[in-house]
Amino acid sequence: MKIAVSACLLGVNCKYSGGNNRCERLLEELEKHPSIGVIPVCPEVAGGLPTPRPPAEIVGGEVVNKLGVSLDAEYRAGVGAEMARLRPYMESGELVAAVLQSRSPSCGVHEVYDGTFAGRLISGKGLFARALEDGGVRIVDVADV
Repeated sequence: MKIAVSACLLGVNCKYSGGNNRCERLLEELEKHPSIGVIPVCPEVAGGLPTPRPPAEIVGGEVVNKLGVSLDAEYRAGVGAEMARLRPYMESGELVAAVLQSRSPSCGVHEVYDGTFAGRLISGKGLFARALEDGGVRIVDVADV
């Protein structure tokens, strides 16, 4: 059995700010179940984006950074790359879930920022979360762990 986990939650410095979102609660849960294989994922890095980078939000269906530069191609390429990497596990039934970082334009499960860069949230999913769900993978927001 395997789960995909946003790499930032595992302590990898891949967050837009250059840091991470290390989640001790999640790491403790994973330690209790050593038979679960963890697959770290970061569609943003997989899409070739540097760390750090300006924050990005979904604006009118397109991922744009705070400077107004479209990063939609990079985000979508990263989603495609991570989905291709996970596909064998999905097809074999080994991948049972993905634990993703809240609010991210890639990984948001329940909500994402509204595209104004004002810190306001709206209901919706990030691009990667949506692709996983469309592929039949159960997605879990880290806040729900």
